[in-house]
Amino acid sequence: MPLTTPSLAQPTPASFYGLGIAPHILETLTKMKFHTPTPIQQKAIPLAVAGQDVIGVAQTGTGKTLAFGIPMIQRLAQSKGRGLILIPTRELAYQVHQSIHKLDPKLKFAILIGGASMHNQIQELRQHPRILIATPGRLIDHMEQRYVFLNEISILVLDEADRMLDMGFAPQIQKILRVIPKERQTMLFSATMPEAIMKIATSQMKLPVHIEIARSGTVAEKITQEVFVVKKEAKRDLLKKVLVQYHGTILIFSRTKIGAYKITRAIREMGQNAAEIHADRSLAQRREALEGFKSGKYRILVATDIAARGIDVKGIELVLNYDLPDDSENYIHRIGRTGRIGDTGHAISFATPDQGKDLKDIEKLMRMAIPVSEHPEMPLENLIEHKPMKVASFGGRRFGRGGRSRGYIAPAFRKSR
Repeated sequence: MPLTTPSLAQPTPASFYGLGIAPHILETLTKMKFHTPTPIQQKAIPLAVAGQDVIGVAQTGTGKTLAFGIPMIQRLAQSKGRGLILIPTRELAYQVHQSIHKLDPKLKFAILIGGASMHNQIQELRQHPRILIATPGRLIDHMEQRYVFLNEISILVLDEADRMLDMGFAPQIQKILRVIPKERQTMLFSATMPEAIMKIATSQMKLPVHIEIARSGTVAEKITQEVFVVKKEAKRDLLKKVLVQYHGTILIFSRTKIGAYKITRAIREMGQNAAEIHADRSLAQRREALEGFKSGKYRILVATDIAARGIDVKGIELVLNYDLPDDSENYIHRIGRTGRIGDTGHAISFATPDQGKDLKDIEKLMRMAIPVSEHPEMPLENLIEHKPMKVASFGGRRFGRGGRSRGYIAPAFRKSR
């Protein structure tokens, strides 16, 4: 069983000093303008620097990458081993690389992901990289062709561990674990950690310390939420009204690839600039879309759940769930794309009248209710049976004479943004 630290965060120190971080990394953090560690960094870094196995549970957007990246860089500088970071998506691989590479630009990395050139990856492997960042499938491809050997891995990180160890990835993970030395440091990080996943994870670890900054499924405090009950055929009209109301960057989630394609086309027909990310897009197209979204070329990005854990863009004003996710835990990761590292954020979800159970599962996971809202120009559909007849006005915003609420405005929505 893992050792457990208290779930309540300790007071955050004034700086990264005192966490056991080497002076040269502290200097780099200062240059990167990182002065105050987040709670997960404060608790995880000293343990990981000391070589302990760690299970870290914290909300999305709380700095988990540096929580394992700093100890990995530091420990590899003191030993001969190699680091392996396993991640579920291509986008997350690039995001992790960008964050960690800044800590030591001279350190050699290899990014092994599907959809990218095998030849280029082989060339990177021939440079004897100290850190491998990989999706399981592509790593196994290189293993089977004997381009990479994992006998020197001394530090293993499973980022977004719940996804990595679910039924889809478990066989690949097990295959990789069989060839990695048992004498290694293992770290797992995620925003959600179901009990079944915890059991699988701890069987591969040595007395791991369980750090829980917030209970699994907790949403960042500054993210407000609301849900609109709307017929499927009326979603597009409501989307148009939402896009007029919000003027910042917007991330929209679709349940399917074809849905993402159709939503993007509809948005462009509305005169808005949008890009799409899903599995039918090439790696180059996905990277262009993400970079365009970061740079402001595209105000709106439409994505499937492939992007729920792979997008780290500052200042996303709104996450809009055009479709509710298949898995309630993905809801946590989706809305965690806004309100990152202490910023405020907002999430809107469209739910059809027959999706009461889906909403109830999400609320159960978060241990909180999502206020039901009504747009002044679109009458509220029949309420989902488990939801109370308490309705917040649209996003807490005022629409002049047309705006209305039905007797209840959730505290988070009383002030206009």
